[in-house]
Amino acid sequence: MISFPFSTKAVRVDQPLGSFFVVALPAELLLSVAFSDAMVATLRSDGDGYDLDGTQRLSQPKRLVQIGQYIDRSDAAFPNSIILAANFRQDGLIEDEEGQEEDEQAPLGNGNRRWSISQKDDGCYALTIPTSSKLAAIIDGQHRLFAFAEATRKERLQMELLCSIYLDLPKPYQAQLFATINSTQKPVDKSLTYELFGYNISEEEPRYWSPDKLAVFFTRKLGTDPLSPLFGRIVIAPKKDASFTETANNADWRISTAVAVEGIMRLFSSNPKRDTQYLLTPFRKERASLAAGAKDKSPLRSVYFETNDKLIYTLIFNYISACNDVFWRNAAQGSFIVKTVGVQALFDVLRRFFAASALSGRDVSVDYFAKQLAPAGGIDFSADEYKNASGSGRSFIRRAIESKLGLG
Repeated sequence: MISFPFSTKAVRVDQPLGSFFVVALPAELLLSVAFSDAMVATLRSDGDGYDLDGTQRLSQPKRLVQIGQYIDRSDAAFPNSIILAANFRQDGLIEDEEGQEEDEQAPLGNGNRRWSISQKDDGCYALTIPTSSKLAAIIDGQHRLFAFAEATRKERLQMELLCSIYLDLPKPYQAQLFATINSTQKPVDKSLTYELFGYNISEEEPRYWSPDKLAVFFTRKLGTDPLSPLFGRIVIAPKKDASFTETANNADWRISTAVAVEGIMRLFSSNPKRDTQYLLTPFRKERASLAAGAKDKSPLRSVYFETNDKLIYTLIFNYISACNDVFWRNAAQGSFIVKTVGVQALFDVLRRFFAASALSGRDVSVDYFAKQLAPAGGIDFSADEYKNASGSGRSFIRRAIESKLGLG
């Protein structure tokens, strides 16, 4: 049996899409922590092997038996890597260290469950997996992995498998990566990508966009618009890796794509996976149809239904412009308001208080948001009390802002 926390050496690989880490992990561990939209593996109550279950069958279930037979052979080998998106929950959201009390849909956990990478004194890296929670979405290699549950030689569960791990990679990028890998190596059925990830690899009209697809679209605009305060500051990278999020390319500070996508998406969806499944079952539907689905109190939900994307983007753009005026532009060196936890906290404040009030008051201007945030502008987020902000800091910073604004 695998014991947690589990740690192993890792090699960092830098590529244009983003950086990932290469590790060797036992099949038994992967069956415990990994999942696909089609299937999950569950350890049997007697501890003797795994059962496969899922709302959908894999595209080629017969391959599981065939690969399982190959795994039993004395010459079994899998030199190609399984690609994983770590810290990605089954409800479609990225796992955070804190803030779960703010997400009614989030499962309660015991402590920090996030996979993390640390750099050693010798320059090498280590991957740590704290718990057996299923927080690794399989981008590619699901048949290969789940076939281990079909193998008769149970000792094969100890077999190490090569894995390429992306941390905090938003789901649309997972779909893009899957489609690219398969379309460049062999013909891929477009419907397979659509089924597994909820995205067509061809263009869709905006009225069909799921919440996370719309959030990624906005994030790309914010990161590439020269007028945006986040221009050049959004990268596809682990949320907690300072070497990515705070360095280089003419930006004095940076955040990951995951931070922006999550902050934006939660303005109009608390459960993006549920929404995507609804939009695709039993046939493709427009986002307006979600109004008849499960209730969701996200403040911009109705505007999302109306496909009024211009209003949503304008509200977000003007809010972060106000954040730039009040907090970011003159932030002291080392201030946590320009780090991951600070930006997350500001998105939380928008979602909890100002998005709905701006809509109801028909004022989404920079001046409106700046006026609301101004009383908190004097907080020194570089002070000693924020030095531990990499842990519970997101909530700590949010509460500090809300207290100054009289919202706490």
